[in-house]
Amino acid sequence: MDASPAPHFEALLQRDIDVIRNRLLEMLRLDEEALKRAFDAVLSRDRQLAYSVILRDQEVDSRETELDRLCIEFIMRHQPVASHLRFVYGASKVISQLERVGDYAESIARQALLLSSVSYEVPREMYSEIAKLAVSMLHNAVRAFVDKNPDLARATMLSEPRVNQVRDRIIVEVLQWREQGILPLDALAPMMTVARRFERVSDQATNICEEALYFATGEYMRHFPSGGFRVVFVDETHGCLSRMAELIGNRLGAERFSFSSAGVEAGTLDPQTVWFLAEKGFDASHEKSLSIEQIPQLEHVQMVILLSKEAEAVIPRAPSKALNVRWLVADPTRVHGTPDEIRAAYEHAFEALTTHIRDLIQAVLGNHGNPSDENTNSTI
Repeated sequence: MDASPAPHFEALLQRDIDVIRNRLLEMLRLDEEALKRAFDAVLSRDRQLAYSVILRDQEVDSRETELDRLCIEFIMRHQPVASHLRFVYGASKVISQLERVGDYAESIARQALLLSSVSYEVPREMYSEIAKLAVSMLHNAVRAFVDKNPDLARATMLSEPRVNQVRDRIIVEVLQWREQGILPLDALAPMMTVARRFERVSDQATNICEEALYFATGEYMRHFPSGGFRVVFVDETHGCLSRMAELIGNRLGAERFSFSSAGVEAGTLDPQTVWFLAEKGFDASHEKSLSIEQIPQLEHVQMVILLSKEAEAVIPRAPSKALNVRWLVADPTRVHGTPDEIRAAYEHAFEALTTHIRDLIQAVLGNHGNPSDENTNSTI
């Protein structure tokens, strides 16, 4: 009887992972079709084909919305850690990159409309090469992610320099043709834009390959921008759990991580929390309460961690590209009982937050490092 829930949980987990994987492949298929049809519209001067690509871009946008919802539901349902957290975090990034690719296909189709009125033939050889390379990279990059295949990701990334070379050659020759009077002025910008859009597709493919490496091996460090990996903890009033989590996270001392905290609304710091944290070596008595809107440069936060049901209301106000995660940690300020029972509730919350934060740091750092043993073991 005791062993039955685990296989059931694993089955549900795998089912939800498979749903996200399949939706990513569907979004890939739409992008590939859009890129190929847009390029065909450029070569054939087919206005109807160009318009169909532009109109169908909304379908890619709707898939992005659906996948964002699935990722949020996955986090809420499974509270993922380690590789499963890397998967859903990487998937959220891949979704955004595929949406951008859809925008590039639409842009190419718009250039096709401009070129359809110009009496000049697009040089097929160079443009066909850059289109084929970019679409192939995109296909292999997404396959590398959904199949958890680091070798395919690394091999795919090797094609990016060739795409850049072809783009540069196209730009040089197009400019020369214009100087020689071979190319009409109206065709110059659209033809350069088509080459640059396919080059940008290859850039997105490279980004997806890096996500695939991160998911499969933990090798990827793109998640650390120049300002570090920023995490914000949010509870209802900034009175207990969020403060505790911020202090724990910053004491763990993981290099290039930055932890801060806030409430849905700014409230009063719980006196029992101040006393408990003081016993743990933290001075929270002079900290000002903040609401989520008061977090500096909130738009640059990579992850928002919600620590109460009320905090879920903060999602619409959180950065649109940040990953929102709900941690189920009982709020000790809501426990009533003997002093020993209340003390035990605070200890349980402290230990649960410490475990969650360590798991998060390890999931993001992967093979690139861990918080130092000295920091994580001697002080917490």
